[in-house]
Amino acid sequence: MLLVVLCAAYSDIARADDASPWDGDARSAARVIAGTRSADRGAPLRAGIEIRLMTGWHTYWRYPGDAGVPPQFDFAGSQNLKAVEVLWPAPRRLQEAGLDTIGYERGVILPLSVTPQDSAKPVTLRLKLNYAVCEKLCVPAEAKGELTLTGGPATQDAALAAAEARVPRKAALGEGRGLAVRAVRREDATPHARIVVDVAAPAGAAVDLFAEGPSPQWALPVPVAVEGAAAGLKRFTFELDGAPPGTKYEGAVLRLTAVADGKAIDVPFRLD
Repeated sequence: MLLVVLCAAYSDIARADDASPWDGDARSAARVIAGTRSADRGAPLRAGIEIRLMTGWHTYWRYPGDAGVPPQFDFAGSQNLKAVEVLWPAPRRLQEAGLDTIGYERGVILPLSVTPQDSAKPVTLRLKLNYAVCEKLCVPAEAKGELTLTGGPATQDAALAAAEARVPRKAALGEGRGLAVRAVRREDATPHARIVVDVAAPAGAAVDLFAEGPSPQWALPVPVAVEGAAAGLKRFTFELDGAPPGTKYEGAVLRLTAVADGKAIDVPFRLD
């Protein structure tokens, strides 16, 4: 009987070691989770920021679209931390007061790639997260989390791996079978030139496209689906508008994210 109690207590401790406590309220909450490190000891540590949302509420992608604000991350105070990269699973187009926004419903895990200063020692990750959650109204939210990352066995591996699988893979224009950005062209129009993008995807897949400028200061319109694409393709257009004042469009590299049934690709395109 004592052995059973001790095993149960050990199991609870193990679970606590790979997830920080939830921080939030009834509308939303967030925590830090840890994953098992890959067999390569030189690889970054795996972690994630898990955001839980009440039914009917949503939060935003790194580019929120026509409205909203993206999450902001502060890792100040972390120990043995050299760098941390936030990865973004494929988002969804969301309707908000007649506007097209981009984000997540029912919660999301944002994977983290964590590089230690000293790979032989654990990283104590301290996070301060500022984000927005919206239903009919939008409200600011804040969460804090602290977790020591050792790279050891973790109970969060399956959930973290599922989120990592939805992070857009890097692709070149025209590259790949299945989901691919086949063609991009610029057309003159009034008052703004427009970009036309043809996307290929597996038959029957729900396809969408998002566009970002080379910096967060850009605010490109959310692409809209239009008719006219060849068989097997879906066409999207957006106006070339929203660059910061004084910025030239020529030579800027736009970032196109094509999404089909949860899978996604990230394709750069240079405006010439």
